[in-house]
Amino acid sequence: MFPANFNYVRPNNIREAVQFLNEHKDDAKVLAGGQSLIPMMKLRLAAPEFLVDIGRLPELKEIDLDDAVLTIGSLIRHADIETADLIARACPLLAETAAEIGDAQVRNRGTIGGSLAHADPSADLPATMLVLDARFSVAGPDGRRIIMAEDFFTDVMTTALRPNEILVSIEIPKMSRRTGCAYVKMHQQASGFAIVGVASLITLGRNGRAEDVRVGINGVSGVPYRAHAVEESLRGKPVDERNIAEAAALAAQGVEPLSDIHASSEYRREMATVYARRSLQRAAQRASAPQRH
Repeated sequence: MFPANFNYVRPNNIREAVQFLNEHKDDAKVLAGGQSLIPMMKLRLAAPEFLVDIGRLPELKEIDLDDAVLTIGSLIRHADIETADLIARACPLLAETAAEIGDAQVRNRGTIGGSLAHADPSADLPATMLVLDARFSVAGPDGRRIIMAEDFFTDVMTTALRPNEILVSIEIPKMSRRTGCAYVKMHQQASGFAIVGVASLITLGRNGRAEDVRVGINGVSGVPYRAHAVEESLRGKPVDERNIAEAAALAAQGVEPLSDIHASSEYRREMATVYARRSLQRAAQRASAPQRH
C-alpha cells in the first residue's frame, strides 16, 4: 500500500524542528530512521499532514563518554551501537541488546531514538533502558528537560514525549565494578520482535551477595516494566541457582500479560519466569568473572 499524501519538511537544526512541531503539533510526525513510522504510514495507521525529517541533523549523531556518563545521540543507528568499540567497553548490555533488534536491514536504518519514541511493547531497547537507569534528554519550545526511563514509557506505544518535543540524546550512568548484565529474549520468528525480553543487571558486593539487582521486561505487558519483586527477592542474597529461580518466579507479578496471535497471556507469564531466570544467570556469571574484579 501507499501512504496518504503528506508534506515533507527538513529542518536545519533542532530549534527549527521544535518550532515547526510546536506550530503543527498533532498534524506532524518526526521521521528518524523510518523503520517504524513508514510501515505504519503505508498501512494508513498513521497519516500525518507533515513529515518532519530530522535524519540529517549532526547534533543528534554524537556519542560521548566522560567519567560518569555515556551520552548517545538519538539518531545513532542500532548497527553502530552493536559494533562501536566505545559502547562495547562502556555499556556492553546496550551493544548486546542492539544486536538482537530485527534484522541487518532494520539495524542499519533504525535509530535508538526512533525506537524508544515509538515505544512498541515488543521492542528490545526499553527493558535495557530501564535496567540502565537511562535519562532521556528532550528538546521542546521551553528548552531541555530530562525524563527518566521509568517515567518515559506510559502506555502502549505511548511515551511522556509531548507532540512538540524531540528526543535528543540518551544518557547512561557508568556502571559499578563487579557488575554483570545480560539481555535475552524469545523471538517472534518472522519479525524478530520480543514475545518476552528480559534485561538484567547484578552488582556483587565484597561478600559475593547481590548488592544491586535490576530487571527490565518487555513483550509481556503493554508497557515495559521494572520487575521490582524479582529485584527485591534477590537483593542481598548469594546469586546461586536456587535464589535466582525463586526470584525469577516473580517476573510477572502484578502484571496483566498480553494475549495475541503470537502467545497467550498464560504462556507469556510462564516465559517471563523462564527468560528472567536465564537473564539473571548470565548476568550473575558475568558479574563473577575475573575481569570484573
